[in-house]
Amino acid sequence: METKAFPTWPDVAKDLIDTAAGRVPADMVITGGIWVNVQSRECLPDHDICIRHGRIACILPKAGPRIGPETRVIDASGRYMIPGLCDGHMHVESGMLTPAEFARAVIPHGTTTMFTDPHEIANVLGLEGVRMMHDEALMQPVNIFTQMPSCAPSAPGLETTGAEITPEDVAEAMAWHGIIGLGEMMNFPGVAHADPKMLAEIAATQRAGKTVGGHYASPDLGPDFLAYVAGGPADDHEGTCEADAIARVRQGMRAMLRLGSAWYDVETQITAVTEKGLDPRNFILCTDDCHSGTLVNDGHMDRVVRHAISCGLDPLIALQMATVNTATHFGLERELGSLSPGRRADVILTSDLTSLPIETVIARGEVVAEAGQVLVDCPHYDWPAHARGTVHLGHALAAQDFEITAPEGANSVHANVIGVVENQAPTKALKADLPVRDGLVEGAGDVCQIALVERHRGTGGVTNAFVSGFGYQGRVAMASTVAHDSHHMIVVGTDREQMALAANRLGEVGGGVCLYRDGVELALVELPIAGLMSDRPATEVAAAAETLMQAMLACGCSLNNAYMQHSLLALVVIPELRISDLGLVDVRSFEMIPLFETETS
Repeated sequence: METKAFPTWPDVAKDLIDTAAGRVPADMVITGGIWVNVQSRECLPDHDICIRHGRIACILPKAGPRIGPETRVIDASGRYMIPGLCDGHMHVESGMLTPAEFARAVIPHGTTTMFTDPHEIANVLGLEGVRMMHDEALMQPVNIFTQMPSCAPSAPGLETTGAEITPEDVAEAMAWHGIIGLGEMMNFPGVAHADPKMLAEIAATQRAGKTVGGHYASPDLGPDFLAYVAGGPADDHEGTCEADAIARVRQGMRAMLRLGSAWYDVETQITAVTEKGLDPRNFILCTDDCHSGTLVNDGHMDRVVRHAISCGLDPLIALQMATVNTATHFGLERELGSLSPGRRADVILTSDLTSLPIETVIARGEVVAEAGQVLVDCPHYDWPAHARGTVHLGHALAAQDFEITAPEGANSVHANVIGVVENQAPTKALKADLPVRDGLVEGAGDVCQIALVERHRGTGGVTNAFVSGFGYQGRVAMASTVAHDSHHMIVVGTDREQMALAANRLGEVGGGVCLYRDGVELALVELPIAGLMSDRPATEVAAAAETLMQAMLACGCSLNNAYMQHSLLALVVIPELRISDLGLVDVRSFEMIPLFETETS
């Protein structure tokens, strides 16, 4: 349901040929620019790009007769003409925005193509939620391709989701216009051990001739990794070190290097190219997860490219990793990813290839942004009421729901504790001796409580455990209905009464993130759509998110992008230790473990 049907190459081939031959004027000509050719990795000065029907007809030193009285001419003298940037792997929901508002936020940063995996909403609303995201994506003035989520739940038997994705769902979605492949296959043990459901999803994707996304989060590069690669995933973004990137490309995968709001995995892996000299064609840049504050204040794929360059990567290679490499990976190299005849006319004008100021953005032959301002409409989907009412607590929560009872007679306990690792997705499996007061286990030092509150079916269930690394001081609690990937509600706090207040507040507003201290609400980000997204402008959501960040800092939490760390504490497919609605999960062994290992009296 695109608002404006974009013509395919066969639809306009004759007109492109006539314009290229100089027989018919172009609709638009960008003149006198420096052609950054990512196909040949060179910069060619004084070239004109001739555009017809939103596609590039030809690129040559002088447009000549291709400029007619109705042709729009854009002067690019002295500026570089580069392809629109592509994000090879990302989740729109992580921006706290709907696809329309996400597009509005990233267009001024030069992102003209996104490959999105809406598995967050799949865990809440199932296939219907995926369809809603897919439909709004197709309404946008830039290219948003959808990967059909593969794993809801991400780890069967270790968590309970609001909805499930089946092989039949995957097969159905493969026939939808705009579905580019299968989203990240997070159940890597399932693939490595030939789980029939996982293999059926992969088979349905491959039969459709589409790309299978990967997610291998284990540091073990032995037999399980080899088995996973044999199962069909074609890329992976979970690498965190040079050895990870090298292992993936040697096995025929694309290594996706991510720089998100909280994941800084480019610098530690890019040395595979800059120092080890591996062929850069199999490396792709992506964001994975970027919240609205990052998008508004720091950028999107332009930020990733700048960062890669600052890590020592040649600017032209960095651009290849954010354009043609990505398009080739998804089988779209004849459609986008380079400034070449027949491709969609997605063009950025910039005065410098290193600092990469995004001055003019053209998508599908239309100027969509100029000097940081969006010039086009980003239409919204009509989200139904049930998509805005997904937080079901069952009953009002009280401090007693967050009590952790000690074994009878114990004065202290030896507890398993989730340890947050700054700027990385993995956690640490820690242990701590914690005190017991009046029969209840208390946090101590930097160890505070974490709870997973069931919010899909209104069971009233609360799973309690401990987490370290946030540094909260005083009587504090933060709650979020963004709780990858099952998206129940995560509450982290030093005080059980504050935890109850925060959880109940999100029940009132239909989802989001809030922070309480001493009975006072310090911050609230309302995310009413599936408890994950807002359809308000990114600037408004970013402002609310910034208030949240500052409130967390005021409460003692100085972690970089601490909210992202909070939201991933239930992600039971990334080691080492996580919480789910069923208890504590040791992701190294994919087994449930007890909260207390031993008790001493």
